[in-house]
Amino acid sequence: MKLSESAGSETTGSSQNGVVASDTVLATFDLDVRYGAVVALEGVSVHVGKGEMVALIGPNGAGKSTLLNTLSGIKRPAGGRIVLNGKLAHVPEGRQVFPELTVEDNLRLGAYRGGSRDPGPMYELFPQLQRLRYRPAGGLSGGEQQMVAICRALMANPDVLTVDELSQGLAPLVVSDIARHLVELNRQNGTAVLLVEQNAQLALNITSRAYVLENGRIGMEGRSSDLISDPAVRAAYLGGVR
Repeated sequence: MKLSESAGSETTGSSQNGVVASDTVLATFDLDVRYGAVVALEGVSVHVGKGEMVALIGPNGAGKSTLLNTLSGIKRPAGGRIVLNGKLAHVPEGRQVFPELTVEDNLRLGAYRGGSRDPGPMYELFPQLQRLRYRPAGGLSGGEQQMVAICRALMANPDVLTVDELSQGLAPLVVSDIARHLVELNRQNGTAVLLVEQNAQLALNITSRAYVLENGRIGMEGRSSDLISDPAVRAAYLGGVR
């Protein structure tokens, strides 16, 4: 199902016509990404304001992970522009912890390019990790590994955190707990979040604004509360729930 209409909501700090608003921490303008002859992203323009939580939803293969990988420098764009006002840290799809290293060593690796190497604040955010700090990360549960991946990124003290598939492979109760911690982090520290999430209901419930990416293009954008009640979004991504 193709979503082609914009929700049209206006957000303070939005970046339009290539002009970056003063409270924008991350923005792309007409971003193009290719894998050889295959176009993965075409003309993608998004923005995240300081302290804002923004969702990026869409079907598998739409280019969501490609966008985050491009923002973090893993993939080079073929065209367009990326603006970052601050420091970005990336929580990759599949968590990608270093399995043979301890939890604490995984966390400290997150600060190798700056930030405090003291993991204490991370244990305050996720107290479960303190009792696991000397265990190899590869032996943890999926939810515990996701906590490690988030905290490893936070060790860099980023201004914006990009999270790729928070809920992937995790039980609903575990997802709910991690999502609650992420929201609390945003509220207390003002860390901006760009969340790529297959679970559209979750993503729209915890963010203030969202984009729908389809076939490498932005199909819709607007307030999350508007999108979650939009009939096209409900039919395509929320199982038709009302």
